Amino acid sequence: MSEDAGAVTIALESPQQPEVLALFHASDTYHQALYPDESNYLLDPASLSTDNTRFIVARINGGAVGCGAVVLGNEGSAELKRMWVDAKARRTGLGRRLLNELEAIARTNGCTLLRLETGVSQPEAISLYKSSGFSVCPPFDDYVEDPLSIFMEKHLRQR
Repeated sequence: MSEDAGAVTIALESPQQPEVLALFHASDTYHQALYPDESNYLLDPASLSTDNTRFIVARINGGAVGCGAVVLGNEGSAELKRMWVDAKARRTGLGRRLLNELEAIARTNGCTLLRLETGVSQPEAISLYKSSGFSVCPPFDDYVEDPLSIFMEKHLRQR
């Protein structure tokens, strides 16, 4: 990020705070414009507050500008959820920083496989995930084939 972007922090926080809810609203509006309801797999704040979820918030000079979660699954797997960067903080590398932090959290929690679902109409997200080592995979867990979804996974090396 450029120096004039201000001080960036990324930390574990609650998804149920006003600034984060505003990020969710922006994300929901964006996704609803791209996909029908049956192709939106967004978790609500209560679902992101469970014991098996690690939720992070990125802040610039104290203001929330991005977020993401890792939902810990079974047998060393986890799912990336609610990854979002506010429009004013895009193209700064913040998305990659969030993704790197979420991967580190997954590793710390013993995960060796990180999965995600994203939409076909989000080329920037797809590019970020591919350039970070994710590859396309079949639907996993409770997901079914959806022509508007791309499923991806990355095997995590333990450090």
